[in-house]
Amino acid sequence: MTVPYWVQDAIFYQIFPDRFANGDPTNNPANIAEWGAGPTLYNFMGGDLRGITQKLDYLLDLGVNALYLNPIFLSPSNHRYNTSDYYTIDPKLGKRKDFDTLLNAAHSNGMRVVIDGVFNHCSRGFFAFADLLENGEHSAYKDWFHVKGFPLNAYTHGDAENYSAWWNFKSLPKFNTDNPVVRDYIYDIAKYWMEAGADGWRLDVPNEIDSDAFWAGFRQIVRGANPDAYILGEIWEVDPRWVDDNHFDGLMHYPVRDALIETLNSQINATQFGDKVESLFNAYPQENVRAMYVPLGSHDTKRIHHKLGGDLDKIKLAFLFQFAYPGAPAIYYGDEVGVDGDKDPDCRRAFPWDKSEWKGNLRDWVQELIGLRKRIPAMRRGEYIRLLAEEKGYAFARKLGTEKVVVAMNLSENAETLRIPVGNLLKDGDELRSLLNHNRFGVREGFVEIKLDAWSGVWLK
Repeated sequence: MTVPYWVQDAIFYQIFPDRFANGDPTNNPANIAEWGAGPTLYNFMGGDLRGITQKLDYLLDLGVNALYLNPIFLSPSNHRYNTSDYYTIDPKLGKRKDFDTLLNAAHSNGMRVVIDGVFNHCSRGFFAFADLLENGEHSAYKDWFHVKGFPLNAYTHGDAENYSAWWNFKSLPKFNTDNPVVRDYIYDIAKYWMEAGADGWRLDVPNEIDSDAFWAGFRQIVRGANPDAYILGEIWEVDPRWVDDNHFDGLMHYPVRDALIETLNSQINATQFGDKVESLFNAYPQENVRAMYVPLGSHDTKRIHHKLGGDLDKIKLAFLFQFAYPGAPAIYYGDEVGVDGDKDPDCRRAFPWDKSEWKGNLRDWVQELIGLRKRIPAMRRGEYIRLLAEEKGYAFARKLGTEKVVVAMNLSENAETLRIPVGNLLKDGDELRSLLNHNRFGVREGFVEIKLDAWSGVWLK
């Protein structure tokens, strides 16, 4: 097994650090916005590492056992995807001791912490690029970047012209990772934070470092420092190239999210939905399928609440499927209480700690699903067996040894009765109990018949 054993048991919670919780007002920037103000590309709200530590009780109560933190290193922006110093915690988030405290508190409660690595590009304030701007062709660091000519202009409006930058943004100069000195620099960063106690890396736009040798070396360094480290790649499409012993353990499994949103918005029917999500099992090795990071949203997408028009029944059904599907389910902070948000930066709103702002009983629902998934090994490690796929209904089973769970979904706006064939899984006379409302259903002539309200589902055991 090359994939860390713990990942398929993980319940991830993604945190955008500036927007989760403010635990230390003394590190607030001078231009701090009011907590809950409309998010912009430039405003800070004061969330920090101490705030995350202080809210671990909330996360443990929810059932979370793994965190993914958006970048935490020194940067001039609230998102920190333009890193100025990879060895320094951004002072607006706290000090190194605050990171160590968070790790210690998380680990003592059985929680892993994965951090974000942005190695394709850096900030224009990064020391090597600042030297290049200062000294031009005389800089010792001119081979650290893709320079096309001098002089360089990095601080006016418009696209980058004489150097390569991510999406041609002048503020994001692209590293020359063909340079062995640059590679060693990045590898040292990767090793440093693994030795500091982090449990893995989520890698930003790794496909833009289009080198199998680079990533093979990265993996070797990371696993050498932490044999149980999880290496997660931000790849948006189905692409088996990036999942093997020389690349990543898993990918951000956006294709599952996309199919789920399509069917919940009636763009595809239940059969088409089943075909899409099941086809992904054949794209990757089985151990990597179970190590995929399965999100309903992230800092780069519209919120699930927004995508589903605020329909809590649909949102609950999305979570019901997510926690029954192979891989590590991931909650984007606030989705469990119904935080809304359009495309970024609006999807990066502050977490509403006033419970009166939480939508319905959504958090209780998510908490219940997490608890069931953690208690039932088949939901994490079991075989996935399609039972029914028709226009409005979809059902499958998770099976591990003698443990079997049937998951049924009504993917339509009307109540439906699903007649699910279970003859190869169960025998006549067997009784199934809903894990979510305790209703009971019997197996008759190889079928179990279930009436489901619009946009609803069940787990039967």
